[in-house]
Amino acid sequence: MTDYTYVIPTLFGLEGVAAQECKHLGLQNVRSEDGRVLCEGDIAQLPRLNLNLRTGERVIVLLGRFPADTFDALFEGVAALPWEELIPRDGKFPVRCQCVGSQLHAEVTCGNVVKKAVAKRLGGVYALTTLPETGADYSVRCLILKDMVTIGIDTSGPSLHKRGYRARSTGAPLRETLAAAMVLLSRYRGKGILADPFCGSGTIPIEAAMIAKNRAPGLNRAFPAQKWPNVPQTAWLDAADEAMDREYHGKYEILASDIDPEAVELARKNAALAEVDDVIRFSVADAAQFTGTADAGRIVTNPPYGQRLMEKDEAERLYAAFGRAFRRLGKGWELYLLSSHTEFERTFGKPADKKRKLYNGPLLCNLFQYK
Repeated sequence: MTDYTYVIPTLFGLEGVAAQECKHLGLQNVRSEDGRVLCEGDIAQLPRLNLNLRTGERVIVLLGRFPADTFDALFEGVAALPWEELIPRDGKFPVRCQCVGSQLHAEVTCGNVVKKAVAKRLGGVYALTTLPETGADYSVRCLILKDMVTIGIDTSGPSLHKRGYRARSTGAPLRETLAAAMVLLSRYRGKGILADPFCGSGTIPIEAAMIAKNRAPGLNRAFPAQKWPNVPQTAWLDAADEAMDREYHGKYEILASDIDPEAVELARKNAALAEVDDVIRFSVADAAQFTGTADAGRIVTNPPYGQRLMEKDEAERLYAAFGRAFRRLGKGWELYLLSSHTEFERTFGKPADKKRKLYNGPLLCNLFQYK
């Protein structure tokens, strides 16, 4: 069976976490680059990656990598690749191109060049002057980074962080892939207490519940590659059956609270959509009065950042009050807190034991870790 190289884009800072996920799923030759993970496996791994990845943004089948600093080089490089191995004669192939630090920087023009090159290759193979593009979706993803082209076909469609459970969100929602990474970095796997006293729309506790139950995050959504004839339907069914067989059915102590009653109600509804509301305890509470329910546990949370000037003082007062509440807890408590505030440790009242740079979209943050 033919092996494929898969490219898995990630938020910056999550490459190592996503790489560990790929290794755990049995992918081969896993390696990390800035903003992405590459790995190898047969076609049966394509459904497994899409269904099970918690911290990857999408799964792309790599077609090729080559240097290009002119439109001619880009066209010739793309036209030389074996697109017919995946795209049938009626396949639809929209193109999305991203250029970073390259001589080719006009993304729309580069996308048009790529489209024409793929069409030339497929038209020659299928003996067609006009390709119908009436079939399944084979979206082409092209990244030109420092004059190096990485190009392939997207199997995921909407980003994998769109699990399907968040009907609505609060003002500044945390991406699901980042929330899952925070929980994984806290080493929570279902044992002990996990609390989020700034739960907002519930993303962190919902991701924690899915990790505790070992529930595959992609089970309740669809992927364009499900319609590809070269990916057997049995591969999708087998991957789904395997994922469901690996689920745990235990009792977990996950606490989600927020000072805003509307946010808590929204979080509860999102948890019901994710089918994990039975393992999360929701409450309306002030994080500054957080007391915990035992001598040990872990807090994984994402408080307001105070990005606007008028909100900065309010955020700092909140951090200080929460810092006092945390220091009142037993010594068995740990804290994993994401913030972009440059003076967080000073306002919190204690330097972190460890910091890890992560990106919440384009926003540089730190995951402050207290043991």
